[in-house]
Amino acid sequence: MGVWDLLLVGLVILLGLCGVLLPAMPGPLLVWAAVMWWALKDPQPVAWWVLVAATVLLLVSQAVRWALPPRRLRMNATTRRMLSCAGAGSVLGFVLVPVLGAIPGFLAGVYLFERLRLGRHTDAIAALRTVMRAGGSSILVELFTCQLIAAAWVGAVFWG
Repeated sequence: MGVWDLLLVGLVILLGLCGVLLPAMPGPLLVWAAVMWWALKDPQPVAWWVLVAATVLLLVSQAVRWALPPRRLRMNATTRRMLSCAGAGSVLGFVLVPVLGAIPGFLAGVYLFERLRLGRHTDAIAALRTVMRAGGSSILVELFTCQLIAAAWVGAVFWG
């Protein structure tokens, strides 16, 4: 598979990661489709193992999401900005503390946004709890799953 093809797959995976945070885009489906396209274009055993792992991870994340409360976030400008801060925190946490840093990074992104918006620590903690109960937990599950798949793809491309 050529460099341009890999770059295109990477861009679709990145679009899928952004799509998790946007309600109109099917983020996990885009990530899975990009990995499937890569596995079909580069038929090596490692590519197929990454595709199988991505499929299993997405099925498990869907089962976990069904067990969580449904999304009830009202999508206004504040919520979009809050989700972008949470997503940036999650990605930063995923990179700084590999894999496990994504969860506290997501929570820190929401907390910092709410702290700047509300001003007080207790109000920001209460808002963080409200956001996580209102659907932030399902967004976190989807984003974390897509980040795991993206990391597996990057690992397979560079070391596989």
